[in-house]
Amino acid sequence: MTESPSPATPKPRLRIACILLWYPLFTQPFLFRELEAVREHVDLAVYTLYGKNLAHCSEEMRNLPHPVHTHGLASVPKVLLALGQALLRHPIRFGTLFAKHLFRSWPNLEVFGENLWAFCVSFLLSKELQANPVDLIYAPWPRGTAQTAWMLTTLLRIPYVMTVRGDNLNPADPDLEDKMTAALAIRTNNGADVKRIEDFGKGQAKGKTHLVYNCLTLPQTTPPPPHILAKEHPLRLMALGRFDVTKGFDVLLFACKELLDRGMAFHLTLAGGGGIAFGLGGLEGRLKELVHTLGLKDVVSFPGLLSHQELPAIFASHDIFCSPNVIDNSGRRDGIPNTLIEAMSAGLPVVASAIHALPELVKHQETGLLVPQKDPKALADAIAWMDSHPEEAARLGQNGARFVQKRFDTTSNAKALATLFHHVLAAKDTVCAR
Repeated sequence: MTESPSPATPKPRLRIACILLWYPLFTQPFLFRELEAVREHVDLAVYTLYGKNLAHCSEEMRNLPHPVHTHGLASVPKVLLALGQALLRHPIRFGTLFAKHLFRSWPNLEVFGENLWAFCVSFLLSKELQANPVDLIYAPWPRGTAQTAWMLTTLLRIPYVMTVRGDNLNPADPDLEDKMTAALAIRTNNGADVKRIEDFGKGQAKGKTHLVYNCLTLPQTTPPPPHILAKEHPLRLMALGRFDVTKGFDVLLFACKELLDRGMAFHLTLAGGGGIAFGLGGLEGRLKELVHTLGLKDVVSFPGLLSHQELPAIFASHDIFCSPNVIDNSGRRDGIPNTLIEAMSAGLPVVASAIHALPELVKHQETGLLVPQKDPKALADAIAWMDSHPEEAARLGQNGARFVQKRFDTTSNAKALATLFHHVLAAKDTVCAR
C-alpha cells in the first residue's frame, strides 16, 4: 500500500519590525492603512522613536488592535542605560559608530536632533529585537527611522528596506547616500521618482529601487455624481494639504484673484496645516496675508486641520479639487499628494499641475485637467472651463475615481509591499548561499 504523502510544512510568516517616529499620526493615514493591511501577509511589529501623539487622529486610528512599542520621554532612562552599557563594553566600536553616523554637516538642529535620538534609541531597540527577533526591518522614512534601521543592521545583522520619496532628494540629508547604500532595497511610491532615486549620488540605488504605490485611505465605493452638476450655488473649490512651498497654494490664490476679476461666483476652502510641527510647512501666515492683499477674504476660508474621518463629507460638499503643486527653486517637489488621490477617489473633478508624478494619475481630459505649474491664468482657465462644462467635469471626476481606486487599491498594494519584502530577502539568502 502506498502511503499518502505527508503535508508540506508551512513556511513561517515573515517577521517585520517597522520603525517610525510616531504611530499612528494624523498626517499619515496612508501609512496607517498600508501597515494595517500588510499584516494580512507578514507578522508586523511597530516601534516608534517618540511617544504617542493621537491628536486629530480618526477613531479607527485611535483604536489600534495591535500594540505599538513607543520610545518617548518615559524611555529616556532605559535608553541612557543601554547607551552607557554599549559605551563601556565596546568603547572603540561605539566611537566608530558615533563618528560614522553623526559626524555630518547637518542642515539644521532639528535634523541632527532626530538622527541623534534615533542613534541612541538603537541600542535599546537592539536589546528588544534580540528578545523578539525579526527577519527584516522596514523604515518608511529616510531620516530618523532609517538611521535606526541602519544602526540595527550594524548591531544585529538584520537587513532593512527603506522608503525614499522625491522630496527627500532636494535637498538631501548628508547621510542619505550611506543609508541607501546600506539598505537591502529601496521602495518608492511613484514611477517618476524611480529614475531620480537610481541616479542619485553615485547610483547606489540602481537595481534595488522598487515601485509600490500607496494604499488608498478612503472607502472604495462608487461616488455620487459631483455637486458641480447641481449649479445651485457659487462654484465651491477646495484645496487640502500642509502649507508648504511645494503645494503651490499661493498660485491658487492668484488664480482666485483672476477668477474674481472675471466676475465668477465661487468660494475656496483652503484646508490643512500651517505650523512647522509634523512637517506642516509653516506658511499659514503668508497665505492669509496674501488673501488679504489680493482682496479675497470674502471668498476664501481656512478651516484648519481636518481629521481623516471628516474628509468624505467635505469632499462631497465641494465641486472641484485643486492641486497646484510646484517644483520649488531648491528642487523640492511632491511625489503624488495623498490628498489628490483621496479627492479623486471621492469623484471630485480635479485640476492639477503637470509636473513630476501627478500625470501618473491625472490624465489630461481623461481623469482631470493638467495645467503648467506656477501659471495662475492657466489654472483659472481650467477652473472656469469646468464651471462652464459641468457634465464634462463630472465625467472626468467619475473616470478619476475608477482610476485611483484601482491603482491605489489597499489590498493589492499591501500585498505588493509584502511580496517585495519576501523577494528581497529570498534574493539575499540565495546570494549568501552561493
